[in-house]
Amino acid sequence: MKIRRFSATAFAAALLIPGLAACNDNGTAGAGASATPAASGSAASGSIAPSGTPGGDAKQALLDSTNAIREGNFRFSMSGAGSTAEGQVHEPTQSAEMRMTIGDPSSDLMMKLDLVHYKPDSWVKVELGGKAAASVPGLKNLNLGKYQHLDQTRIQGNRALGFDFDKLDPAGSAVLTQGVTEVRQTGEGAYAGTVDVSKAAEAGSLDPAVITALGAQAQSVPFTAKVDPQGRLSELVLKIPAAGQSAAQDVKITYTDYGNAAAAQKPPADQVVEAPAELYNLFK
Repeated sequence: MKIRRFSATAFAAALLIPGLAACNDNGTAGAGASATPAASGSAASGSIAPSGTPGGDAKQALLDSTNAIREGNFRFSMSGAGSTAEGQVHEPTQSAEMRMTIGDPSSDLMMKLDLVHYKPDSWVKVELGGKAAASVPGLKNLNLGKYQHLDQTRIQGNRALGFDFDKLDPAGSAVLTQGVTEVRQTGEGAYAGTVDVSKAAEAGSLDPAVITALGAQAQSVPFTAKVDPQGRLSELVLKIPAAGQSAAQDVKITYTDYGNAAAAQKPPADQVVEAPAELYNLFK
């Protein structure tokens, strides 16, 4: 088996890109592998006016629902096909934390990451497992059970390990809602419709290979969304259809604790080592 390195995509993409959790002997995604959510930068509105929405525009309500994300004070989670991520963003302290699990011990490769960012520093704790983990170069230097301090000059532009405090949403939901092509209100604070993900790479949270495999289906991926009583996005579910070797799946993104997220906690000094070369090589 060939272990594929992580690409420098958004960490949400790293979370759910299919080949990272299940690879065949050619290093490509196996049958039943999964995809991730993403968005188009622009699309026609095509929205159906819901009752009680200012201006009678359901799409505008969804666009407005992402405004609070830009304030950078919230908790979030993402899940899809056995991979998960959760964490918090706390812009007031320029800190963030993300905990990710890709695959499980029965997968060819399982990876757990605990990323902590407290500007200007970043740390990551890595746990690699799975049936083929022994094939990962420098495994013993990666599974240290400690936080590895990251050299910012070596992760600059690498959105799998770094965090851009000018782009505060790991899931790219603001970009995604701009791609809504049809939407209707289905209940109090609830919406459903379709979204064009053909330009999803802009959000960085969908494997470009999956977008290509979707073909014309990429222009009308079904979704549901919920907003809280203050009109802020609380849940977004994309129903990704089967495409190529990827099975159909639901990808769920949630937001909570707007304005009440805690600052990230820096790891204790006795639990920190400098990141080895093998770590940077894995994420090239």
